[in-house]
Parts: sequence; structure tokens; C-alpha cells
Amino acid sequence: MVDSTPNNKEVQQNQKDKAAKQPAKKTKKQWLIENVTSLGLALLLVFMVRSSIVEAFKIPSGSMIPTLLIGDHIFVNKFAYGLKIPFSDLVTDHPIYIVNREPPKRGDIVVFKYPKDESYYYIKRVVGVPGDVIEIRNKILHINNKPVVRESLHGEKAEKIFEGLDDPKYSRNNLEIYKENFDSSDHLIMHDRANFLDENRGPIAIPPESLFVMGDNRDFSNDSRFWGFVPFKNVKGKAMVIWLSLWISLSDSQLVFRPSRIGTLLR
Repeated sequence: MVDSTPNNKEVQQNQKDKAAKQPAKKTKKQWLIENVTSLGLALLLVFMVRSSIVEAFKIPSGSMIPTLLIGDHIFVNKFAYGLKIPFSDLVTDHPIYIVNREPPKRGDIVVFKYPKDESYYYIKRVVGVPGDVIEIRNKILHINNKPVVRESLHGEKAEKIFEGLDDPKYSRNNLEIYKENFDSSDHLIMHDRANFLDENRGPIAIPPESLFVMGDNRDFSNDSRFWGFVPFKNVKGKAMVIWLSLWISLSDSQLVFRPSRIGTLLR
């Protein structure tokens, strides 16, 4: 009869083999270092993308009505005018580009650092580029002594815009929506017939490396008409798309959600 009971040496060897096959347990310090490193790399990647490729912004004011409403959340293409070295604008007074692309053109909606206080970001539409002469005559925009083509907007589309204006400062009876055309590209603007603050201005010649910008809500926009030009170096990117439209006012106990605006391309 053969004794099949393993001896002590065999048991010890089996235990060693099993232990060798099992991964070594990580210490708490090693686990912490690995997770902090992974989190740090993930955050660095996010900030690099945000610095150079795309960034989200929220619209806090009505200066771009009817194109953008208060509470619209948008993505801004920061690669539109060139690929910059990530964080370069944090260590110098201007971004350093490694790939240059065409500069902003008329009709672009741009996000930029407010020239009078660069801790604030503004969003406006480019209406004039270097070499242009801008003039406003009876609320009609002129570029290089030619009036910008526009036509009054009526019907269902205009009614839908008016219905979305829930701010008491906008009197529907005084508002007019126009379709304006820049270089074969259409966009909407709004005028208040009862506002005579800025009927006429200019002519204003735009210097090199500068932009003249205006809000689409022409009578309720703090823009280049009042504080001057936007230097190229202040431009952060071009507005691309609305990814959420949600406005919450705690003081008025108001919540406005506009699902129909999600996915709207900006032009």
C-alpha cells in the first residue's frame, strides 16, 4: 500500500509555490502614490485640453441675444486660430503658438479677455478686422463706407425669439429682429427702437493686430463702441456649439431649461 499523504517538505513547497503565484500586497503608501499620480496625470491632460483645444463657458448676460441667451453653456474652440503651447499665456503676456492659423474674421463669435480688466472674459461678434473703417449711421452698421446688408425678420422664427425673452427690460413692442450678412454668412441681431443711445458713431479705423466687436443685442451690449479694440493676443477662441441651456435664479426661484437649444451650432 502506497502512502499518498504529503510530507512536511511537500506542504511547505506547495505553500511557497502558491505564495509566489500571488501578487505582492501593496503598502498603503504605494497605493496612495499610484492613485495620486494617476489623478494628477488625468487632471494635467484635462487642463492641457482646456488650455489649448476646447473649453466650456457659460453666458451670464443678454448682450448676444438673439444668438445666445442667458444660461446658454457653450464650447469654445481654442484651436480655431492656432495651436498654442499649453499654459503659455499664464507665464507670458500673450499665448505662444506652435501652429498658426487664419486670424479671426468678420462674423466670428469670439471669447476674449476684456481689455480693460483681463480677469473677465467677454463674448462678442467680430464686425471689423485690421484695415476696416467702422461707422454706425442711424443704427445701421457700415464697413468701409458700405452698409451691411440686413433684412427684417418676421413670422414664426421671430415670434419664437420674442417668447424666449423673459427679462422685463425688453419691451416686445419696441424690438426688431434682423438677419444681417457678413461675407456671405448670415446671423441674427436685435434692435430696440426706443433706445437712441448709440444711433451714430465713427468713422473708426481699426489698427493692426486688433478687432472691433459688437454684441448681437445691439442696444444692450457693452462692446468696442464704448471701450475700444480687442487685441489679437486677448482672443481665447471661437464659439462652436451650445451643449446646455439652463438658467437658475435662486433670488427669483426661477429655473429655465431650454432643451431645444442643445446642439445649436453657432455662427
